[in-house]
Amino acid sequence: MRLVYHLEGLDCAACAAKIETAAAALEAVEEAVVDFSSSRIFLEVGHRSKEEVKQALQNAVAQVEPGITVSEQKLERSQPALLTPRNISLALGIASFLAALLVPAPSKPALYLAAYLLAGAEIILTALGGLRRGLVFDENFLMTIATAGAVAIGEFPEAASVMIFYRIGEFLQHLAVDRSLRSIAALLAVTPETAHLKEGEAIREVPAAHLRIGDVVVVRPGERIPVDGRVLSGTSAVDTSALTGESLPTAVEPGQEVLAGSVNLSGLLTIATEKLAKDSTAARILELVENAAARKAPTEDFITTFARYYTPAVVGLAALMALIPPVFFGGLLKDWVYRALVFLVISCPCALVVSIPLGFFAGIGRASRQGVLVKGSNYLQALHETGTVVFDKTGTLTSGQFSVEAITAQEPFTAEEVLEAAAHAEVFSTHPLAQSIVRAYGGAVDTAGITSVEELSGFGVKAAWHGREILVGSRQLLEQEGIQVAQDQGHSGVHVAVDGRYGGSITLVDAPKKRAAQAVSELKALGMEVVMLTGDSPAVAEEIGSKLGVHEVRAGLLPHEKAAELERIRQTRRGKVAFVGDGINDAPALAAAHVGVAMGGLGSQAAIETADVVLVNDDPYDMVKAVRTARNTNRIVRQNIALALVVKLAVLLLGGLGLATLWEAVFADVGVTLLAVLNSMRISAPQRNRPARRV
Repeated sequence: MRLVYHLEGLDCAACAAKIETAAAALEAVEEAVVDFSSSRIFLEVGHRSKEEVKQALQNAVAQVEPGITVSEQKLERSQPALLTPRNISLALGIASFLAALLVPAPSKPALYLAAYLLAGAEIILTALGGLRRGLVFDENFLMTIATAGAVAIGEFPEAASVMIFYRIGEFLQHLAVDRSLRSIAALLAVTPETAHLKEGEAIREVPAAHLRIGDVVVVRPGERIPVDGRVLSGTSAVDTSALTGESLPTAVEPGQEVLAGSVNLSGLLTIATEKLAKDSTAARILELVENAAARKAPTEDFITTFARYYTPAVVGLAALMALIPPVFFGGLLKDWVYRALVFLVISCPCALVVSIPLGFFAGIGRASRQGVLVKGSNYLQALHETGTVVFDKTGTLTSGQFSVEAITAQEPFTAEEVLEAAAHAEVFSTHPLAQSIVRAYGGAVDTAGITSVEELSGFGVKAAWHGREILVGSRQLLEQEGIQVAQDQGHSGVHVAVDGRYGGSITLVDAPKKRAAQAVSELKALGMEVVMLTGDSPAVAEEIGSKLGVHEVRAGLLPHEKAAELERIRQTRRGKVAFVGDGINDAPALAAAHVGVAMGGLGSQAAIETADVVLVNDDPYDMVKAVRTARNTNRIVRQNIALALVVKLAVLLLGGLGLATLWEAVFADVGVTLLAVLNSMRISAPQRNRPARRV
């Protein structure tokens, strides 16, 4: 069973890591993941009551972070308050420090000590509370020991300045993190809270959550559509960019579907609701993006483990540095203790712990704004590592809107009879070929005369109509029934047999999607191999593949054969393999790929459940956007890792040689954390289209 709780008061990534470790140690918990970005914890638990688990979790959280409350209610992120007791205390500490710089020498130590206590009292008390609970090696403990050591050796100005600088950096860091999380949340806050419900001739405003299926709502120009529905009256242009990333407005008229979160740009629309607010497209997107943080990327897991061992190791080195040179080599105790204090200040890995999950969450938020729904940061990293993209053909690279090009008939059947028989056999099928045949028939289909229909996955359909047995499908289907089939005409087509006699064939054509060739070209420019798999005939597949410029074409594949072919590609290609399909017929291949990508997920619940990534717009070019966003996100995350490690190691080395002060140590800790957070915020910033480049 999976439970999700909100952590009220969580504002520190290091605290999130401690809560995650404590929750994972609970007896009833099989797995625990804390998402700092949304202040939530995800628990996989056995057969225990929710109240029992919640109480155990609250007790565990109280042990490691007493100020945090476990709640089942979603938390609203409020504007951070500036005039709080802790900020006022910091301001008084800064004033005391500045006064110490101006007064005569005898009064300086007292003012510096006052500044130290005003700025650092909260940190010192938190560190002491952590010690009582057996928690050592957190940032509060490190700062307390380092500054207390500075006071002990008479470095009052540095003790006060380090605590003040640390608190200022922490304050700026919280503001930057809050701003980043707000910008991400703003991308997802696309649905209005109220709706204009029409009851007879009266219109009243009601909460969108209270709307029921079948209610009629009125959406005025400039307003957002509150729930998914269908237009009853009115024509307008609708902006769906918040959901799909598509900048061009979509014209809507009576009978067309509209999605919650879209903006009505011009005319007055009357809409019949078809889904509840909690089940709308926007709600599904929001839930998908929010829950993505529960699937951590390998980089996040590595950094969490790294931080767990890195900080105690540095503390041990600091202790050895303070004791060994004075005892065994005659060094000055004060000098080596000071160097050890520098080590202690810099050892906190906040920059890594904060910026990496924030970076991945920003990448997921940016992708969702482009109409690409990524189910976890692990898939965002897998997209970055993808070297081969495998596309299904029909409905993915091509429109799937087939048109009948030609009908051949074999005596005694006529072309009209062949089409009529095929239309009656295919009328209940949802396959694109079947729907195209029914559209081409155009007449009224006599469904009352159809007594049985059997769909043969990958082969075709067997139906009984007015006592006649009709077979419509591939050459293999008819040959299995002992029916001799005429040669293929080189295009997508189906063969028709009636009562065991070959009747003829229907040739259909399917054009590539508008931006399919551009998508293939830009993926190749990004250094990726592009492969196309299809159940279509080799002649048709090669023709489409040649138009699009793919590297390799594999045709005539049944659904299970696509999965086997994908496994072969995984074993012979470099990097990870992504498969792009419709998310229903291609489920085996989606599951076999490192990254399964479903097209047109808004209309298919199965696609959202099956795939790792969903391309909302049903546009193959969105795969290019997904790869670029993944690479940009991972590039910035790597920059943060390199920045934090290089600066910290440099200051550690300088501190060990006695060339760095506590000022430099604090900058390496708090300053680098702030820079890493600001760097992560670039992921959410609008980006200009740049030429594709190889990575």
